[in-house]
Amino acid sequence: MTVIFSKKCEYGLQGVLYLAAHLEEKVTSSEDISRALGIPKEFISKILQSLTESGIVESKKGKNGGFILAKAPSKIRLIDIVAAIDGLDIFNSCVIGFPECSPDHPCPVHQQWGDIRTKAYSMLTEETIDNFRDRTLSKIKAL
Repeated sequence: MTVIFSKKCEYGLQGVLYLAAHLEEKVTSSEDISRALGIPKEFISKILQSLTESGIVESKKGKNGGFILAKAPSKIRLIDIVAAIDGLDIFNSCVIGFPECSPDHPCPVHQQWGDIRTKAYSMLTEETIDNFRDRTLSKIKAL
């Protein structure tokens, strides 16, 4: 269960991590990604296609078509994927939806969420997907 990201964003993160972990295979079909991650093929295809617009993924058409990273894994931060799919509103708005929540007019969980939000944003901004190759491969094997 996710607390912060949409299911689409979760799948996008998983798909990009999968591509990074399988760089030696060059182009990877959406069918292979779907099967390995247990994500419906049409859904992962649509998500990865949307990530082509942000320059994170490239799409190759044809019989041997599929997806490949558009740049080196060391150049793709986790926050880039989140921003492309869900946007960054979760880091700028009230987590429980109160209008005009601010340090001057805080909601009941403002301080606690602020601490969590800052840590999450920092981690997503500092980490690039190349840092997760081995853990991604281990997780996929366990699925």
